[in-house]
Amino acid sequence: MTNPLDTTSDHRPGGGYTARVRVQVRAELAERGYEGLTTEGVATRAEVHRAMVYRCWRDAGGLLIDVIDAAGEIDWQPPNTGLLRGNLTALNQEIQESPVVRPSLAVALMAASFHSERTARAQTRLWADWYARCEILVERAVGCGGLDARHTDARSLLIAATAPLHHQLVLLRADPDPRLPKRAAETAVLAAAAGAFTVHREESV
Repeated sequence: MTNPLDTTSDHRPGGGYTARVRVQVRAELAERGYEGLTTEGVATRAEVHRAMVYRCWRDAGGLLIDVIDAAGEIDWQPPNTGLLRGNLTALNQEIQESPVVRPSLAVALMAASFHSERTARAQTRLWADWYARCEILVERAVGCGGLDARHTDARSLLIAATAPLHHQLVLLRADPDPRLPKRAAETAVLAAAAGAFTVHREESV
């Protein structure tokens, strides 16, 4: 995923400043939430002149979009345990650990998406990229005697497997349930085996 703010023609600071600012954006979000995110607060934390932050990111929305796009640039690949059930369980465990470390980031993304069309588009790009990367989990299931990827709606299967984690952690803000990653994965696999995500010929035309 390309970061639209990362150009060679602007006054954007070097990699060290950029990395520091991104870290402090997350820190501000953790303490103050999206409503409390400001260029002044981030500049103070990062020990960078606020004029530089303003010139490079313009406003709090620009800072948040930069963090979102940077997350999409990480060279991350979904787990490969050899079985669809195991892969989905491992994926859910990663999801469960992420909001625990940065609880306010996911919530801030949701809040910002309702206030800023730019942020909403950035969030959509991030999730679309994430699901696209994870679709390989369904493709691998063919090689280990699982589903027929040609007739399975991978995106729907992935959403069904991961949605309970997002609901529990982000929407309800409940404590992590150590049993939920495996339970949600097993439920999705059983549903897939029953044909819940099968794409019939007439649906794909």
